[in-house]
Amino acid sequence: MDKFKVAVLMGGKSREREISLKSGEAILQSLLKNNIQAFSFDPKEKELYELKKEQADLAFIALHGKFGEDGTAQAILESLKIPYTGSGVAASALAMDKILTKRVWKSFNIETPSFVAVNSKDDLDSINLFYDYPVIVKPNDEGSSLGIVKVQKNSSIKDALKETFRFCEKALVEKFVKGREFTCALLRDPIDSLVKALPIVEIEAPNGDYNYHNKYLGNNTNYICPAKIPKEIETEIKTKSLLAFESLGCEGWARVDLMWNGKDLPQLIELNTSPGMTASSLVPMSAESNGIDFDDLVLRILKTASLGKKGF
Repeated sequence: MDKFKVAVLMGGKSREREISLKSGEAILQSLLKNNIQAFSFDPKEKELYELKKEQADLAFIALHGKFGEDGTAQAILESLKIPYTGSGVAASALAMDKILTKRVWKSFNIETPSFVAVNSKDDLDSINLFYDYPVIVKPNDEGSSLGIVKVQKNSSIKDALKETFRFCEKALVEKFVKGREFTCALLRDPIDSLVKALPIVEIEAPNGDYNYHNKYLGNNTNYICPAKIPKEIETEIKTKSLLAFESLGCEGWARVDLMWNGKDLPQLIELNTSPGMTASSLVPMSAESNGIDFDDLVLRILKTASLGKKGF
């Protein structure tokens, strides 16, 4: 791999720019440490088409949120014939759309909380839920817990939606699942090409609220890896996470977030096709628990870079 010139795409124009810069810098330093010719590339500063001038052979996508995780950057890289890490155009766009993702999962009998889709132009006074409160209101196409509001009663739903519509045009009103929070990292093995589930991480956030602050800024969130759960639940989480990955047509690597109330089957919340790679990120934590250090993880992801379904 050291003969290739790798562009680490970081930053970008989304609301997750600052986290992306941290992820990208960590990846860049890891590649340089492994004597790989790599350089940073920020799509907010330069158009992606300039990657040809930079003579990039591969692109490591460390972009989060819109433009970088929704299929847009992937489509441009496809047109430039530059292989890239992660999922392709269609899978990236699908996974970014929480409502479509949940509809696909339901067609595969994958457990996910009940939900209602609401558009910003809908009559917010006539929203009809077929499940009880509390609910979670979230933007349909944002990550990092941006714009998420927990609503305890019907009289508060309108204001919550108005707050969420500051971030988007379409919102997801999802049945709240009380219980333990987990994430399952998925990684394609560059040797046998099989996608495998890494050790599950349990997240213990203050007051059970794994929001933006508790993810990236605070120091009071606890992580347990491997998660201390019954073997059958571990198997269920890994099996359904792999099915969720395959059902969306994902490639390379991803992270699935779940909730479990301790009695029913775990509920899948969402899938991230370009997970964080900062010092506190969950995929590196899971990989380390499996004997894969950060530098090895970065190389493994890079080796799965491809154009569409065609391996590099």
